Amino acid sequence: MPDKTVELLRKGIVANNDDKFRRGNLICLPSNGSAVITGDIHGHRLNFERIVAFANLEKNPHRHVILQEIIHGGPEDEKGGCLSYRLLFDVVAYKLRFPHCVHIIMGNHDTAFINNSDVMKNGKEMNAAMRAAIDRQYFGASEKVKLAIKQFLFSQPLAVKCPNRIFVSHSLPADNLADKFDQRIFHRQLRINDIVKPGSAYLLTWGRAHSQRLLDKMAKMLDVDIFIVGHQRQEGGYGQAGKNLIILASEHDHGCIMPVDLAKTYSIEGLLKLIIPLAAIA
Repeated sequence: MPDKTVELLRKGIVANNDDKFRRGNLICLPSNGSAVITGDIHGHRLNFERIVAFANLEKNPHRHVILQEIIHGGPEDEKGGCLSYRLLFDVVAYKLRFPHCVHIIMGNHDTAFINNSDVMKNGKEMNAAMRAAIDRQYFGASEKVKLAIKQFLFSQPLAVKCPNRIFVSHSLPADNLADKFDQRIFHRQLRINDIVKPGSAYLLTWGRAHSQRLLDKMAKMLDVDIFIVGHQRQEGGYGQAGKNLIILASEHDHGCIMPVDLAKTYSIEGLLKLIIPLAAIA
């Protein structure tokens, strides 16, 4: 079982790197088809299953599904260990079934697992909880499994750029650190120090509470109009922050998704009307 898990993750790394829409650390989607944009999932299996059902990639080969932050949350083992890595394995299998339609972008919980640094969620340090659960399931092979998870998470792209000037990433740099962000991170090979503060991948995945000035600056820098991110918890499933930023959450019972037509141009108001509660999906 551990060997099959490690092999699955290794195939996932190859799929991430060989994604035909990947350009450096960016996924650049085509101008036809559609995309289903999601927020953080954090171990919520039912919501993932709803996303898969809604996307129906078997019958929609020109549709793309953008996923983020699969780990840390959801079911626990009998000792409180986080079992979200099991959902991660299923997401990797989904990527392998549809290697050029499923795109999993890097989040701050991913960087924390790679670095084995503390990251809190609902009062619990999630890395310790997840690593303990992996140790209990895989025993002597757990280090091999944890390393393969780290390597897969590190292989993920950083963001998705849509042809209709929508930019999807886990977050954006915080105002006070934005001057340290180097956009060349999207176009060169990722290095381990990029995901450690103040590396640019770290800044991209950890920032919160962005000013309109920062959003305007980032939009000009990246040549986009609208940002769609996760990271910041939204009790109602989504929120608007500033004139050109939408925050999505897919990790709880009020979680949402946003389907978009890649050939169509949207205003922020038009995008907000597209949001669908995951609970409404059978």
